[in-house]
Amino acid sequence: MTAWISVQTILKTQEAFYFSLVGVHRLPHTDAMADAAPAGDRGGFRGGFGSGGRGRGRGRGRGRGRGRGRGKPDDKEWVPVTKLGRLVKDLKIKSLEEIYLFSLPIKEAEIIDFFLGSALKDEVLKIMPVQKQTRAGQRTRFKAFVAIGDHNGHVGLGVKCSKEVATAIRGAIILAKLSVIPVRRGYWGNKIGKPHTVPCKVTGKCGSVLVRLIPAPRGTGIVSAPVPKKLLQMAGIEDCYTSACGSTSTLGNFAKATFQAVTKTYSYLTPDMWKETVFTKSPYQEFTDHLAKTYKTAQPAAAPQQSY
Repeated sequence: MTAWISVQTILKTQEAFYFSLVGVHRLPHTDAMADAAPAGDRGGFRGGFGSGGRGRGRGRGRGRGRGRGRGKPDDKEWVPVTKLGRLVKDLKIKSLEEIYLFSLPIKEAEIIDFFLGSALKDEVLKIMPVQKQTRAGQRTRFKAFVAIGDHNGHVGLGVKCSKEVATAIRGAIILAKLSVIPVRRGYWGNKIGKPHTVPCKVTGKCGSVLVRLIPAPRGTGIVSAPVPKKLLQMAGIEDCYTSACGSTSTLGNFAKATFQAVTKTYSYLTPDMWKETVFTKSPYQEFTDHLAKTYKTAQPAAAPQQSY
């Protein structure tokens, strides 16, 4: 009995959760949150209590929880809910570049998986607790920053806040896929070999953080802090000089400023892009009849799922 009283008092002093007595009994079974981040990052009590009271969940926590969560989309067949998704699944759109060419908004993460698939690699940049003051006390949630890319001209950044770490990471991965952008690469001097650096000097800003990317000769590598370096590597940039000013210790703003700078690589109309543009029809206009036909046939199949 004394042990439970001590647990209750500690829980009240912790700023992460506000559990009732019933919630205390359920706490040992929340393996996903205890496993998704080190105990040192979120306070010694929660990590120790989760690891000591898990019991039968031990030995299958981290690998099974993370793997099972990411494997769900592969088990079910993708049923697109947007016009763009239907065109992608019906192979009317052949590549992501066709989508970017017409600036079509991507609302389904499965579209990115369809084109990039196993080439995508994701990495959690940081998990940090954020708090909101309420009448009942402080409500703590966890904010996850996730970078995703294929190391070949596509990169994305996702930020998600949730009560549990595992949910925040999963949501950040989805948002990172939805924010995947094309990265334009260029040369430092002569156009020999494959593009290896940024095509020109680009700048990104978020908060007080200002990041500048500068072209570098082949073999230089990425000269930067760890956060921009990870994003540039995922974007497929091999050589780059960087300069940053402001509060770069704020990792979220540092990553967002770098992502904004990388986004601007396609914002400059350089002389090699001065050729006359031949305009083509948008996929929505080109495949209007196909969309109308698939919409009529797909509607009855989608109805039972919605009612369920």
